[in-house]
Amino acid sequence: MINKVEICGVNTAKLPVLSNKEKDELLIKIKNGDLVARQKFINCNLKLVLSVIQRFRNHSENADDLFQIGCIGLIKALDNFDISQNVQFSTYAVPMIIGEIRRYIRDNNPIRVSRSVRDLAYKSLMVRDQLTKKTQVDPTIEQIAKELGVSKEDVAMSLDAIQDPISLQDSIRGNDSSDNLYVMDQISDKKDTDERWTDSIAIAEAMKKLSKREKEIVKKRFFDCKTQMEVADEIGISQAQVSRLEKSAIDHIKRSYI
Repeated sequence: MINKVEICGVNTAKLPVLSNKEKDELLIKIKNGDLVARQKFINCNLKLVLSVIQRFRNHSENADDLFQIGCIGLIKALDNFDISQNVQFSTYAVPMIIGEIRRYIRDNNPIRVSRSVRDLAYKSLMVRDQLTKKTQVDPTIEQIAKELGVSKEDVAMSLDAIQDPISLQDSIRGNDSSDNLYVMDQISDKKDTDERWTDSIAIAEAMKKLSKREKEIVKKRFFDCKTQMEVADEIGISQAQVSRLEKSAIDHIKRSYI
């Protein structure tokens, strides 16, 4: 658990914090080769690493492992930091810590994805963030592809490739439910035609209660087997909106069907 008090043998509740003046003084000493100052600076910035790994709380990786990898990113940031530039160390260090952790997660993914596909996916994410900041609107997959000079199919495929896989034991309704429903419960035997026939009728009835846009998204996602990015591109809305409408539609179907 990322929120635990002790991580990698470090009591996070007692991590020291430096003032900006103390940081500047230590950085000067570090550049002059003072190893004691270097160790003190690293120890006093461990809270920075701790704050970064909170962003990865939904990943299955061990918190201790993420913390250690984050510390590597912190050390790399310190080794490359230019004190002559008018920028806070934390501003420079956070992206490097995040990058180090993302590389670790990517390289330890149980599903192996080629480097070229991974690189395209992360470039797509960077372009998406840049366009979102520029226009204040989530870009479509076509806009991202145009910015990168590649096909929209390649962008969609690369983004899907870096998604975390799910387990058959994952709960659909949530761990706090007294009547859990798991992914494996949704995998049926194609030979059981009677059950499939009645299920189809129940789902069809439930879908009648959806809005026109929700029906369109459900059809494209689960009957046409399209990704959220592909659906967003086809109907002209953002991937975030597709995700939100898809979740709403599934909730409606569950209430009517389950």
